[in-house]
Amino acid sequence: MSALPRAVAAPSSYFSCRDLHAYYGESYIVQGVGFSIQEGEIVALLGRNGAGKTSTLRTIARLADPQLARGEIWLAGKALHPMRSWQAARHGVGLVPEDRRIIAGLTVEENLQLARIEKPVGWPLERIYEHFPKLAERRTQEAVTLSGGEQQMLAVARALARDVKLLLLDEPYEGLAPVIVREIEKILQEVKAAGFTTLIVEQNAIAALQLADRAIILDMGEVVFDGTAKEVLDDAQLRKEYLAV
Repeated sequence: MSALPRAVAAPSSYFSCRDLHAYYGESYIVQGVGFSIQEGEIVALLGRNGAGKTSTLRTIARLADPQLARGEIWLAGKALHPMRSWQAARHGVGLVPEDRRIIAGLTVEENLQLARIEKPVGWPLERIYEHFPKLAERRTQEAVTLSGGEQQMLAVARALARDVKLLLLDEPYEGLAPVIVREIEKILQEVKAAGFTTLIVEQNAIAALQLADRAIILDMGEVVFDGTAKEVLDDAQLRKEYLAV
């Protein structure tokens, strides 16, 4: 009698991806990426333009593109790789996309309430407004009329309105003035203090490293560095070679 196939064991890390390979159309974007994140840790996913950062983030969130060719994705003992994006979201993957995707025609509060329609839910509105006082001031304002920085705050707050186990931030500082970046940094420091497990993709590498505990650097779709954020901040040659900073 032939032996039954063994079940794939979930890894011990809170989050991990193993040997991810993904394509965007015919382009081979993610080429064997693998790393892990401990619960409550903030990890910066860095690299030059075209290194595969956003594609890796979108693969983890189980979005339709890029297409996962093979690999495993695990969160809190649950396999995400067989899931669709809405299933991954229900399991606690909270993506804050680069374009923010604020829903037109709805107020700030309606955008937040919409995120809380389906259980499990995360932070109540009172807690969100405590951490995002500008959103409290503008709760009845149509959300798409907010400034870029305020829309970014709303996008982060909307993710926290769900029961988030893994917060994915795609370019949270993109297109924002330095003074607004400092406001978003303060918000993300509060998110860090609240203990959210977070993976951040950001071209402003120094800002991301100052927030993060660890850093993963991608080059041509592969992991070329996995270590502490301090190691990258202290290694000018590493930053110059892979981050151009």
